[in-house]
Amino acid sequence: MISSDVIRGYNDIIILAILAEDASYGYEISKTIRLRSHDQYIIKETTLYSAFNRLEKNGYIRPFQKEAGDESRRTYYEITPAGQVYLDEKKTEWVTTQQVINTFIK
Repeated sequence: MISSDVIRGYNDIIILAILAEDASYGYEISKTIRLRSHDQYIIKETTLYSAFNRLEKNGYIRPFQKEAGDESRRTYYEITPAGQVYLDEKKTEWVTTQQVINTFIK
């Protein structure tokens, strides 16, 4: 399993990348992270909701309410245009980061 310390700086990018595919809600996002990482990374609920607050404050995501099917409402999140720009910048930064680190750990 990946240490949360190692991946902490990438939580926002992981969440934005998932939301760039489609709007989603907290549990579904955490499940997607767990499944795509093959259980190598399990994001804590407090970490996830802290990221939602930070991303919303920065204007990168927007929450909205949607019927959950059992007469309840669920908070979904969608990426904003500013969030997409930020994600694109971070993707480019990630490629450069990989290149630099790979020069040391060949």
